[in-house]
Amino acid sequence: MTDQSPAAEYQAACHTPIGWVAVAASQDAVVKVKILESQPRLQAGRHVLADQACAVLDAWLGGGKWPRFAALEPQGTDFQRRVWKALLQISPGQTRTYGELARQLDSSPRAVGGACRSNPIPLFIPCHRVVAANGDGGFAGHTQGRWMDIKRWLIRHER
Repeated sequence: MTDQSPAAEYQAACHTPIGWVAVAASQDAVVKVKILESQPRLQAGRHVLADQACAVLDAWLGGGKWPRFAALEPQGTDFQRRVWKALLQISPGQTRTYGELARQLDSSPRAVGGACRSNPIPLFIPCHRVVAANGDGGFAGHTQGRWMDIKRWLIRHER
């Protein structure tokens, strides 16, 4: 999920090569990640799990190994959660097409794209690894501009 405006619902944030990344967590898991263009306003009080997630993302985006952060709790439909689980099986540096995932999940490429677009925990759930059969596809509902630059950067970064 990406946005251009600050959001006070987040508990931690870090400035990365792709912009500000804000994280929200429940008691037990990361529930939301948002890529922002400007520094977000955060909720009063910090959250240890959100701070840890930001530190992991900051290390990865700064040149470290992709983080397989175990404490994730994305909220979505059963189908969306199936797609997001399949995304976690795509290794860093690899991509899959919307069609390949659709065949794997007995669905349609458009439905897979919709689930990717609805991913509440991008970066940790790597929707950027899904591409179109004839090109880059989209990222967070965008097919050009800054968001596609971010997707291409993430794919290059993982290779």
